[in-house]
Amino acid sequence: MSKHTFPWKRIVLATKNKGKVREFSRMFKGFDVEIVTIADLPDMPDVVEDGETFEANARKKAEAISHATGLPALADDSGLEVDALGGKPGVHSARFAGPNATDSQNNAKLIALMQDIPEAERKARFVCVLALAIPGGETLFARGTCEGRIVLESKGENGFGYDPHFFLPDRQQTMAELAPEEKNRISHRGEAVRKLENVLRERFL
Repeated sequence: MSKHTFPWKRIVLATKNKGKVREFSRMFKGFDVEIVTIADLPDMPDVVEDGETFEANARKKAEAISHATGLPALADDSGLEVDALGGKPGVHSARFAGPNATDSQNNAKLIALMQDIPEAERKARFVCVLALAIPGGETLFARGTCEGRIVLESKGENGFGYDPHFFLPDRQQTMAELAPEEKNRISHRGEAVRKLENVLRERFL
């Protein structure tokens, strides 16, 4: 990304997910703005993600953190949609196996449900919705997707979440086998960031 200057000096990432923080931090290196997270700030509200859509959850998190800090706040709600499971786990991806489930537990539940589904019917996609809440302004949205299929065997050590089981046919690799820079280029989150960058350029730059 080329260097861009925003109207603001700081943006708050409304997440505690270390994997997401790493990816966003890499993506925003080309922007002349300081990125802070809610872990860097005191007394942040604990936002309950009870929306029925990715957009609803992203909006709720971004607007709550922006209101609490007086700064623009960027929230991400993302997850995995599996066609054979009727779009599940969807907005429940992070807690698919329970409220405090680990990545390993979520993946184990997913693979248990996919055992008897033929390979050709294991189509899935990652979805990411970004919401940028701007003090005194409207909340901006961007959506990105990445198509693939579920594989039963875990492959790769990079990434997080369902990445080791998300196979990319055109690359013959799982998301977890990609280098971070390559993942950012093709991922759902990378696409959403680029779309949001275009929206911001049109409005502010």
